[in-house]
Amino acid sequence: MRDITVFSGSAHPELAAEICAHLGTPLHPVRLHRFANDCLEVQLQANCRERDVFLIQPLVPPVQEHLVELLLMIDAARGASAARTTVVMPHYAYARSDKKDAPRISIGGRLVADLLVAAGADRVLAMTLHSPQVHGFFSVPVDHLHALRELAVHFRRYDLSNTVVVSPDLGNAKEAAAFARLLGAEVAMGAKQRLSDDKVTISSVIGEVKGKDVIVLDDEIARGTTVIELLDRLREREVNSIRIACTHGLFSAGAVERLTDRDDVLEIVCTNTVPIPEPKPDAKLRVLSVAPALAEAMRRIHEGESVSALFG
Repeated sequence: MRDITVFSGSAHPELAAEICAHLGTPLHPVRLHRFANDCLEVQLQANCRERDVFLIQPLVPPVQEHLVELLLMIDAARGASAARTTVVMPHYAYARSDKKDAPRISIGGRLVADLLVAAGADRVLAMTLHSPQVHGFFSVPVDHLHALRELAVHFRRYDLSNTVVVSPDLGNAKEAAAFARLLGAEVAMGAKQRLSDDKVTISSVIGEVKGKDVIVLDDEIARGTTVIELLDRLREREVNSIRIACTHGLFSAGAVERLTDRDDVLEIVCTNTVPIPEPKPDAKLRVLSVAPALAEAMRRIHEGESVSALFG
């Protein structure tokens, strides 16, 4: 593609390389230097003047390190006279900090959005934000993709005549309902209360799940605390089988192993929006690529075409 320049931070260069392969454009190098005082310096090592610049960087651990790296990349593109700078952020970690649910608490999702814009971002391309209101935190255009189509293609290989899609909580219910429509399945949801970052309780499951083949759908899985709590409630309701699906497979603290060890879990499916830890050979993990979807969205942004048409 002409007049387009793509760079990747250090968070997920494999995804960036796959995206560029689909676009048929090179992935240009970025030089990252750390000074003796631990400050970072970034140099974009390709011409940006009057170019359509795309910076690919999911916010994954170490999140703060990758965030500062991204801010410096944006600033470097602005200083190099880029015509437009689009931040391609497959995972926006701070999207979970989206509301004031306790006194004197920060709203990181809004603050980081302001930082990206202040650094010089003209546009953001994101995938499966934690909640709808995060879209409104940005004062620049946001193209918000989801991975439901890729997940649906995978699950359509199975007999779905007895399937119900289960959301762990009411917050993800709209996404689960849309996914259920793609599969021609029913939908149910858990009644979840979060007690702390690593402790939740699900008091009940709203909807008919007894004897059903269940697909648990969540936006991200980190420690797996919520999903494991939901699995206990589903077992009590005598479901027939369980498969787990999510967009962002962070899988920290041995989450894949804990879920794989559950006899009632047949499969764990995620996408490559974030780097996936190398699973054990017996893991039930399947990783789907969102590189084609991100590449097509980037092409449409560059050529001024509709991105929402991707969901038609």
